[in-house]
Formats: sequence, structure tokens, C-alpha cells
Amino acid sequence: MSTMREIARLANVSVATVSRVINNDKTYRMRQETHDRVWKAIAETNYQVPLPRLDAARDSAQKNRRVGCVLSIVQDKYRDPYFMSIYSGIEARFAHYGYTLGFLRTQSELKDREVLREILEDPPVALLLMDTLAPAIFRALRAKIPVLIGADTQHEDIDNVGYDQFLTAKNAVEALIERGHRDIAFIGGSPTASLKDSERYMGYRYALQIAGLSTPTAWAHNCQWDALTCMAQVREMMEQPNRPTAIFAASDLMAIAALSALYSMGISVPGQVAVIGITNIELSKFSSPPLTTFEIPAYEIGLLMVDLLHSRLTENFPLSRRVLLPTKLIMRESI
Repeated sequence: MSTMREIARLANVSVATVSRVINNDKTYRMRQETHDRVWKAIAETNYQVPLPRLDAARDSAQKNRRVGCVLSIVQDKYRDPYFMSIYSGIEARFAHYGYTLGFLRTQSELKDREVLREILEDPPVALLLMDTLAPAIFRALRAKIPVLIGADTQHEDIDNVGYDQFLTAKNAVEALIERGHRDIAFIGGSPTASLKDSERYMGYRYALQIAGLSTPTAWAHNCQWDALTCMAQVREMMEQPNRPTAIFAASDLMAIAALSALYSMGISVPGQVAVIGITNIELSKFSSPPLTTFEIPAYEIGLLMVDLLHSRLTENFPLSRRVLLPTKLIMRESI
């Protein structure tokens, strides 16, 4: 376990300076380079910064109603229909409780030192995460913001709202199996470079395993949620002599990208290949053909995130909570 003394030695500052940085003490002026050096040392040593006192946060919440939000996308942050549906629920609950949006950022933006510094110097009363943050960024934010609520993040020590990704993926693959498909491909993303860290991929594998079906590695694609990569991978897979008769896409956007690739190749859906997705974004009604998918209650996820946030600021509850909302099959014409 590292100490403030070790951080001070690594950053070449005094222990008092480390304490001032951690506690956001602005009594004396400090050079930005010194501030950054201390936070870099904290990240490198994995120092566990003491969390802000929640009772003090509750007092602060009476005056500070600002809440920050981190979206799970790199670009076009206002165009992802799934996350913007969650955000719509967040906005509705903000109005109900009287909170305001302090900032809306992505993880890639938080990697900018200046952006992160601005947040840490004037932190909101709470932070809503739609993305699993890098450890150093998470620690820095957690040190200054008393309440963090996630939407299906991998941060186990904060409250999370979401859906059972493993079960929903399993149910989607079983819907294909029930319609006679035995050769089923996967396309989606993962929190890491390995699909084995994706609950949706593991649900896909499990459904095939209990049905006694094989899972060729050539049919498992990690497109990292990029539509162009998805289309290229689908085209390459469908050009092979041994190709699947169905595709399970781990999001509707990837399913629609797959439909576009199949259409460009003259492959009929569902005549030659069936496609199923997850999320039920509005666009899935109007794809060609209309997409069969599992509906995720994204708007309600946003509502509950703010409910949990408000609960954390007004009540005592010692354990982190994970709330899983139900999903349901929406049958259309793609399978």
C-alpha cells in the first residue's frame, strides 16, 4: 500500500503539497505542472485516495445541484441513439429532482489533462457514467466526487443500472436456434481487446454450447462497435465457402451495419441469412428488412440512475447496488 510520503518522493514535492492536491486545497497558489505531477504519481503508485465524506456531500448537494455525465462513445457523442435514450431519462429525472447538467463528456475527452483538471477543480456533486473508465481516471474522479452511478459499467464499487447482457445474448441466440439455425456468427465489441471479456459474447457461446453447436472462431468478430469495421468483417465472412446462416449482432447499430453489408453483396435477409440485434433503437423499425431485436429499457435506465444518485445523497446505504431491468424480444422480419 503506497503512502503520501512515497507520492511526494516520486513527484518531488512535500507531503503537504500532496495533501493539498488530494483535498483540492486552494489556499495557496500552485503551478499546474506541480498539480499534474502529483496526480501522475498517484496514478503510478495506485494510491487509494480517501473518498470524499458523503455527509459533507449531502450538505453540499443543497447548494450544488450540478451533475456530470460521461458518455460511452468516442465521436458524434450526441448521435448514438441508445445512449441518448438513456440520457433522455436522465434529463427527465434531473427536472424532477432539480439537478442540472454540469458537463457531458466522453472518456477520450477526459484523457485530456486540461479537461480533467477543470472537472477536479470544480467537481459536481455526482457523476453518471455510461462507460467503464480507465483506472487512473476513475480514481481521480472518485477522489473528488462523492457519488458515482454507472450504466452497466465494470466498476463494482459503485451503483449500476443496466440489463443482464449474458442472459439477453443467450436468449437472442436461442431465438435463432428455435428457427432452425445451427451456423450462427457473432459480431460486437468488448471492454478489452478480447471477446472473452464481453458478457454478450459469453452468452452467445453458452447458448451454442448447451445446444450442442460449434462456435468457429472465424465467425466471432470484435468490431469494437465500429460500423465500418463491422461491415468489412461481415463481407469477408460471407465471401468464405463456409459461411453462417445467421448473425447475432450485440447491438442494433452493428446489426444494421451487417444488414447494409449483406444488401451490398446481394444476400437476402432472412432468406439466406438471418440477423438479430440488441437494444431496439428507433432506427431498427425502418431498416431493410425491419430488425428483430431485444428491447433494452434505455430511458428507464436513465431514470433509475438519477433515482439512485438522489438516494445516495439523501439516505444511508453501505453497499453498492446493481439493478438489472428486463429485456423483451421484438419480432420483426429479419429472422
